[in-house]
Order: sequence, then C-alpha cells, then structure tokens
Amino acid sequence: MQNSSTLLEMPRAGFSFDNTRRNAVLEADLCRKGYGAPKARKTGTTIAGMIFKDGVILGADTRATDDMVVADKNCMKIHYIAPNIYCCGAGVAADAEITTQMMSSNVELHCLSTGRPPLVVTVTRQLKQMLFRYQGHIGCSVIVGGVDVYGPQLYSIFPHGSYDKLPFLTMGSGAAPAVSVFEDRYKPNMELEEAKQLVRDAIAAGIFCDLGSGSNVDLCVITEKGAEYLRGYDQPAQKGQREGTYTYKPGTTPVLETTVSPLTLEIVEESVQSMDTQ
Repeated sequence: MQNSSTLLEMPRAGFSFDNTRRNAVLEADLCRKGYGAPKARKTGTTIAGMIFKDGVILGADTRATDDMVVADKNCMKIHYIAPNIYCCGAGVAADAEITTQMMSSNVELHCLSTGRPPLVVTVTRQLKQMLFRYQGHIGCSVIVGGVDVYGPQLYSIFPHGSYDKLPFLTMGSGAAPAVSVFEDRYKPNMELEEAKQLVRDAIAAGIFCDLGSGSNVDLCVITEKGAEYLRGYDQPAQKGQREGTYTYKPGTTPVLETTVSPLTLEIVEESVQSMDTQ
C-alpha cells in the first residue's frame, strides 16, 4: 500500500516549466503540417472618454490601418448602442463593428422585454461577459459611456473581459499620450466647451504621437437630453501645401554609367480582315 504522504506531496515553489518541452514539440509538429502559433496583431487607434458636469464626452480618431497601410482616413469609431449610450471601439475594426451592432440589438430587445430604458452598467455587463466567453479572440477594446437614471457612467472593457470604471479613460495604441493630457488637465464638473476641448486635445495627442492614429477627431456628447455626434469635429493633422518647385533640369544628376541591353523580338505579321455582317 502506497504511503499517503507521497500522494499529498506539496509541489515545489516557483513556476513549473515541466510542459515547456512538450509545448515546443507540439508547436514544431504543427509547423511541419503547415500550422503555426497565432501571432499578435498590431492595430492602431486612439479612443477616449470623460465625465463632465452634465454628462459624458467620447472621442476617437478616424484612421483605420492594415499593417503599415492606411486603409481608411475617415472611418467611424464611435458606435450607437442606445439613444443615451454610445461606445468607442479600438482594435480589429470588424470585431468592434459587429460586437457593437450585436450589443445594440440585445439592448433594444432587453428594453422591449422589460419596458425600461437601458442602463450603462447593463451594456457593460453584457459586453464583458461576451468578450470573456471568447477569451480574447474577439480583438476589440471598448469604452462605453452614457447617461441613465444613475447619472453619467463611463466604463472601459478589455478584450478578455476585464473592465474599469473611471472619470476619464483612454484605450488603443495612442492611449499613453492621450491619458497624459487627461492627467494634466482633468477637473471634476468641467463645463461643456472646456471638456470638449480637453477630449479633442487628448485625441490629438494620440494622433501626433502614434503612427496608427490619425486624420480627424470625432466627438460624441451625451447628456440626459440625448446624444450629439460631432462628426469631423476637428482636423489637427491637415495636409500642408508645397512651398517650392521640385522640378530639376536635365543633367542636374550626373550619369556615371550607361548599359544598353539588346532586346530580342519576334516579328509577327498581322492582317486585318473585315467581318461579313450580311
């Protein structure tokens, strides 16, 4: 009979690397069959939100990228959820678009079944449960903002389902320069125009300091009276005009060497005949 003390032996302290060789063998076998481990996908966006005196302001840039290519200069990153609730999406554009559309539909069905206006916390809970269910394979980070019976609410939800509730939030590849603007100038109970300028400056900081963010600044002002979507609120990175001419005279650049390669062509005779259409 085996001693019970050996069965209840405590594992050694520290992280266990027992499965690292097994994982390496499995990955090598998958690569030989044409499969590979998934790689991180680089995306670029700057989204932000803050609570001001009368409600919530959401902001986003309008650049959509495909690797190092600007795919769209004026895309919409602030999505409708309910009349008093909107959502900013960062990450994979298709995931953010479809996720917010599904959430808008679910919230509308929930309102019809309960007969009550939607709550921001309800939208947040449904979003974080959905993203957690897919364990990060839905690659979108979102900022949910709105005004309900409990007042202005602002949440950020990460792709794996974790969330935060703060008076100001930033997400995306340009989040670091954007949040530095908030940390420097944010004050509770700010007036509307001052708050709009602050969110605009935060998004502009992301545009100027992050290659994945660019083009225009979109804002969405949400109060208890409704939402106002300010499409193309500002264009901080406008294209400049050329100051001089860039045409040069022939011979400006010296030709150091010339090589002529003969091109062999096969001459084919062609004859054109009129088609009888009678």
